[in-house]
Amino acid sequence: MQILQEAAAKLGPLCVGLDTDPSYIPQCAAKEFGSAAQAVLAYNKEIISRVKSAGSACCFKIQIAYYEAMGLEGLKVYAETLRQVKKAGFIAISDIKRGDIAASADAYAKGHFSGDFETDIITVNPYMGFETLKPFTAWCNSKGKGIFVLFRTSNPGMTDLEGQELKSGGLLLDRVGCELNRLEKEFRATDEFASQTCSPVGAVVGCTNEDNAAELRARHPEIFFLIPGYGAQGGGARLAATLLKNAGGTVNSSRGILCAWKKSETCLQKEKDGTLTIDDLADAAGEAALEAKKDLLGAMC
Repeated sequence: MQILQEAAAKLGPLCVGLDTDPSYIPQCAAKEFGSAAQAVLAYNKEIISRVKSAGSACCFKIQIAYYEAMGLEGLKVYAETLRQVKKAGFIAISDIKRGDIAASADAYAKGHFSGDFETDIITVNPYMGFETLKPFTAWCNSKGKGIFVLFRTSNPGMTDLEGQELKSGGLLLDRVGCELNRLEKEFRATDEFASQTCSPVGAVVGCTNEDNAAELRARHPEIFFLIPGYGAQGGGARLAATLLKNAGGTVNSSRGILCAWKKSETCLQKEKDGTLTIDDLADAAGEAALEAKKDLLGAMC
């Protein structure tokens, strides 16, 4: 998490989401590959290359669901995408949203912090209870990994649970926030993390809801945020900038970058002509990433 915080300060806060659904790649661009999964991998590689060359993002987030939906070949592409992200020198965030108890949680932690699917940081779901976080924080302690805990998400349905008032007062998400602050203090009290400017436990905070955003950021000044909802989900740079204060954060954009070619007249004409290629798609994605970085940095001024 410390490395990611420093990368965001150097390269800007953009996180490129490789939530690459095969449907985002038109048939004329995918036809040269043996399968939809291989087309996804080729697209991912080209995006990573362009982002690295331009210095437009600080990290990549890979949503595992899109790869699971492609079966065994998709999971191989997921593992290779993680490898390519790390080979390029970026932090890899695996968006897996796991949350379970006892041996199951241990297995999830081992499965995503080691082996074929090893990553740097994962998203976790605390809503089965805070004991579900312990196997993951153990890896933060022993192996330098990180977690982003679901806190206030970007979807409208977050009010169904996260926004519910508790009998003891406050909202359910406030209770999660208290646990995040406790974990932050616990880690920062250790010799290993005392000198760092953030703990390995971050929070997922969406930028689609302006209510109490500034207050929420102020209540958790030392916690690094993963901020979804920017771009295609309707979240704007101004609200993201509010959440980027204090310890900072990284702002994810997935479809806005992956599907940027659909807003390019050149790409649309090439699709019509049947000459559209993966390189064309990646060029559009690379330009969109640069524009997103400029937008976010402009809002932070």
